[in-house]
Formats: sequence, structure tokens, C-alpha cells
Amino acid sequence: MTYAIEAEGLVKIYPARRGSSEVRALDGVDLVVPEGTVLGLLGPNGAGKTTTVRILATLLRPDGGSARVAGFDVVKQAQDVRRAIGLSGQYAAVDENLTGWENLYMFGRLYEMPKARAKARAEELLEQFNLTDAGGRTVKTYSGGMRRRLDLAGALTGQPHLLFLDEPTTGLDPRSRLGMWEVIRDLVRQGTTLLLTTQYLEEADELADTIAVVDTGKIIAKGTADELKAQVGGERIEVVVKDRALLDQARQVLGGQAGSEVEVDEHTRRLIASSSGGAQQLVEVVQAMGEAGIAIDDVALRRPTLDDVFLTLTGHHTADENVEESA
Repeated sequence: MTYAIEAEGLVKIYPARRGSSEVRALDGVDLVVPEGTVLGLLGPNGAGKTTTVRILATLLRPDGGSARVAGFDVVKQAQDVRRAIGLSGQYAAVDENLTGWENLYMFGRLYEMPKARAKARAEELLEQFNLTDAGGRTVKTYSGGMRRRLDLAGALTGQPHLLFLDEPTTGLDPRSRLGMWEVIRDLVRQGTTLLLTTQYLEEADELADTIAVVDTGKIIAKGTADELKAQVGGERIEVVVKDRALLDQARQVLGGQAGSEVEVDEHTRRLIASSSGGAQQLVEVVQAMGEAGIAIDDVALRRPTLDDVFLTLTGHHTADENVEESA
């Protein structure tokens, strides 16, 4: 198997600032990314995701460990790495005083393309990212979603086979986020290898072949979404009863049907039990509740989410703030 990215024992330490101690942003990160796949680095702000990307993209030097990207050492062969990759950071790296077309033409010239080729490539990218009509407008008039698409187009100017996307949908509204997901899926269908960082659980679930969970500078778990969810357990039946006074009776009914312990939240009137019977068991629970005269407000068969995984592994949600990553 050929690997687009191989990293072993990456360490990055930011020195102490006035009134604070040093920050160990990475503490022995190991990664392998096969060619043609998507790896999602999932974790909260400050977990070490951006620091990892910056080292792999040669923007930071590691304080320990080693990494090879596209077969090149990120320290000894940094120029070769830069020629092989594309990078779209957390914030759109475009000049808002230039038009969309001018930004892409400038990127082409920075890639040392001849003028004619740079012009043609700018036109190709505007069309690919549905920005042709806006190509003649200054970027300051673009929406957030349009800026992100333009930034991603710029990262693809050199037609790299390996692309780093650092939180590509941060700050976008739901519609723009879905649009970016489709753009990313198109890149994957074309064979591009992606390393995607995100703090959005749904995004990792939707886009990544493999997910590495990052917390406090370490990879604490890795696998497919289904493999990670399996660590939390199987399906669960959740029932919300209408009358709080019937919670105890409902607990007995649900426990009898599910054959497992029942978790009760009196505040929300919610009962949760492990399930191995799928949708059929859910139907049987509803019937049993009805026969017992217990009215329900809601009932669902729920699989574990990546949020459940992250909470189980770390004790906190991905939205929680952690150590702030240095710029």
C-alpha cells in the first residue's frame, strides 16, 4: 500500500508566555494516510489539529518525530512537499481587493505557470466552483461560502493529488456547508487524497473514510465512523413519557421489552435502554406502552453518534474549548 502521509511521534512545543507555562501542542502524533482516501482529524479547538496540518504542510517545524508527505521529508525536502500539496486554511487566503479571477490568476503565476496557462486555469476553476458569474467582482463583495470556495479553488491551482483542508466549513451557514461538502466529495471522486480537520462530528461522519480523534495533542482513537461508534455500544431505544408520574411504570415496561437496564432522566421524562432487536423491538415497546396505558411524547431507535464517542473517550464534547493553539 502506498501512503500519501506518514507521520511518527510528532511533537510541537510552544514556549511559555508571560504568566503562562509552555504548551505541548502535539505530544507524539502518529498518522498514516493511504493514497486516494480521506482522513478526518476530529477534535475541539486547541486539540492539535491545526498544528498537525501546519507541520505536514511545512509551515511549522516539529520539535520531535518525523513525517513524510507525498514521499518527501517535511523538514529536509520542504520545497518538494510544497510542490506536491494544496492547502486551504481556516481562513480564506484571498485578497479581497482583487476580483475572484485576479486572485486565481495570481495563484497561477505564483505556481510559475505561463500567463496563458494561468489565465486558462483561472477560468477552469471559476467554472468548477460555480463562480464564473462572480469572477469579475471584487472578493470583498463575496459571501462567506463564496470566499471559502474561492480559497479552495486557489489551493487546487497546481492540481495537487494531496490536499489539506483545515476546518473548511467553519463559520459557514448550513446551506453553504452542504455546498462545500459536495465540492469535497467531487474532489474525492477524482482521486484526490484529503486530510480534513474538523470539529463538526457530522462532517467527519459524512466525508472521512477514517477518523482520528485528537485530544490534548494526542491521537486517542482511530477507525471508521462505524468502528468508533461500536466502542460506545449498540443501538438504544429512547422513550419520552407524557406523565412524569408514570416514569417508574414505564421503566419496568421498557426494561422488560429491552431486557436491559434502563437509564431514567426525570427532568426530561426520558428513558434509555440498550437494544438488540432493531425496529421490530421499537414497535413492540410502543405497543407495550400503549397496553399499559402509558402515553408517550416521543420514541426513537438511536445509534451512537460521534459525539457519544468523543464524550466517552475524553469526558467532554467536541464543542468544549481546550488549550488555544498558537498561530
